[in-house]
Amino acid sequence: MARVRVSTTVDAELLQAAREAHGGPTDASLLEAALRALLASQRSAAIDADYERAYADQPLESPDAWGDLASWRQHSGAS
Repeated sequence: MARVRVSTTVDAELLQAAREAHGGPTDASLLEAALRALLASQRSAAIDADYERAYADQPLESPDAWGDLASWRQHSGAS
């Protein structure tokens, strides 16, 4: 994997807290972990948004060959 040098200025207290929380050996490993976490969070948010769009396009009350999901949820919760 190609490596790139990053030079920036950040809040000293934030950096120290992140170093303590991460516990990794270097600031590079801390930054890589933070970038991975950011990308994972964005991917999770994108998946959630896809589900929201799908349910908006096909509401729970919409019937299909099996009935409608809203009724199923109501009955399954009653047992």
